[in-house]
Amino acid sequence: MAQHTALNDRAADSADKPDAAVVRDALGVGVAVGLSGFAFGVTSAGSGLGLLQTCALSLLVFTGASQFALVGALAAGGNPFTAAAGAFFLGVRNAFYGLRLSQLLALPRALRPLAAQWVIDETTAVTLAQPTRRAARIGFTVTGLSLYVLWNLTTLLGALGARAIGDTRAWGLDAAGPAVFLALLAPMLKTATERAVAGVAVVLGLGLLPVLPVGVPVLVAAAAAPLALFAEGRRSSRSGVAGGSHGPGGSHGPGGSHGPGGSGGRGGSTGPARVDQVDATHDMEGNR
Repeated sequence: MAQHTALNDRAADSADKPDAAVVRDALGVGVAVGLSGFAFGVTSAGSGLGLLQTCALSLLVFTGASQFALVGALAAGGNPFTAAAGAFFLGVRNAFYGLRLSQLLALPRALRPLAAQWVIDETTAVTLAQPTRRAARIGFTVTGLSLYVLWNLTTLLGALGARAIGDTRAWGLDAAGPAVFLALLAPMLKTATERAVAGVAVVLGLGLLPVLPVGVPVLVAAAAAPLALFAEGRRSSRSGVAGGSHGPGGSHGPGGSHGPGGSGGRGGSTGPARVDQVDATHDMEGNR
């Protein structure tokens, strides 16, 4: 019920978005991101995966960050199971996207397993930006279809191109995967906490690289998130305590025990009201 109310409110607050505009925006995202499949195809081939293995990753996994993490760890000589574990943890976020999109799109049960394959960062962003359920469904479908087709096509072309040029490291193409990953990640770091998490993760990953097996530092770097959140929680709690003890109404504030209305302030037991009471007592004694 609340979901329907939210959709109605969004539709009432803004005019209905034309279907053509939704398609245009969705295609823009699908084409722009789909072209980065070239980089994945080249990186995957350079890591030692065959053509069929590279294409199977894009067809079945279809989540860029996890794919780049997997082939990057393999290219560095990492254990396949460790590399797969890192890719899995990166892909878990799509499950949370699915919980939100399932309510928003309200697709028939028969279509949900097929739509789940397209639940990624880009389709989620386009879908959530739409004002109505119809526009959300169009945005999700067009983004998912265009991106899936183009990503797999460019993956194939990139892998074929890498095989044609031979050693990708000689051309510096082994850096294409990390470069694309950073390009996708950087715009998402909008808050100080998010930037702190990224910074701590870099320090952990690079610092542990010489002492741990390849691929393990990436998993350890995930500890940056709870560490940063713990530090942020401590800082917030300290700010709250400081604001409560010294702010208005605190023990040292205007209404506290030492403030204007407290026991030692104006209006307290030793304030002007107490002085007036003493003066009145003296006047009464003088009248006697």
